[in-house]
Amino acid sequence: MGDALRRYRQNLGYTLEDVARVLDCDRSKLSRIETGQRGIRGKELRELLTEYGIDEQRQETLIALADVRGERGWYGAYAEVLPDAYQDYLFLETVASRVLIYEAQRIPALLQTPAYARALTEADPRLSDADAWDQAVDATLARQKAVFEEHKPEVHIIVGEAALHQEVGGPKVMESQLDQLTRISGVSGWVTVQILPFTSGAHAAAGVGSLSILQFPGAPGPEVVHVDGAGGGVCLESQRDLANYVRLFEQLRVFAFSPAQSALMLWGQKAS
Repeated sequence: MGDALRRYRQNLGYTLEDVARVLDCDRSKLSRIETGQRGIRGKELRELLTEYGIDEQRQETLIALADVRGERGWYGAYAEVLPDAYQDYLFLETVASRVLIYEAQRIPALLQTPAYARALTEADPRLSDADAWDQAVDATLARQKAVFEEHKPEVHIIVGEAALHQEVGGPKVMESQLDQLTRISGVSGWVTVQILPFTSGAHAAAGVGSLSILQFPGAPGPEVVHVDGAGGGVCLESQRDLANYVRLFEQLRVFAFSPAQSALMLWGQKAS
């Protein structure tokens, strides 16, 4: 948020002193807001965004982003099984206008069946008993509902071919999961699915297990890259990181089968 406010200010040629006069405050306060050392009240944020000429749609998104630790979203009910770092990402996902996801060896959570999700949770060393497994599966389903039924951003997912062969939960679970993936890949306008085949060879994400890129209304504006990890992963926000990962995703998109080719491949995988 602070980084976005700084870019808006600098794009207009405003100094910190100029903006301080808008909010009737001292320069140091604005400096701390822009460097993320302190928060900003909703009323002040709206005044700044209006001064910067930011449209209403983007204002609402930025105001929500500014209150990431305020009102808890759907994930609050599953805090015991979701790492704090991952909860930050899940909040941002609920206000994104576009979600780009790459998974190398598993079906992405947004497309998982309950049985597939359950098999993965049972293998998670952080989750020690059946109650935790149940909660983790419920969290996956709640996330799917929040994204696809409530928020409905544009979703583009690239799945490595290895995920189609990694037998999670046994043959019946995989059969059901591939059925669901096949159905989704054929639904135009809901989510774009591409399969990255083994034959694609070397690519920039060869050493990356999974990643997500979030883009927000009124881009260019704040974007976030989430790189997954055992502790919930990490969110990257620097312009350099964003540029590198966007280029990486674009390379994957080019190397992967087209959505139509991917659907045909999935039908063939299902038939075999």
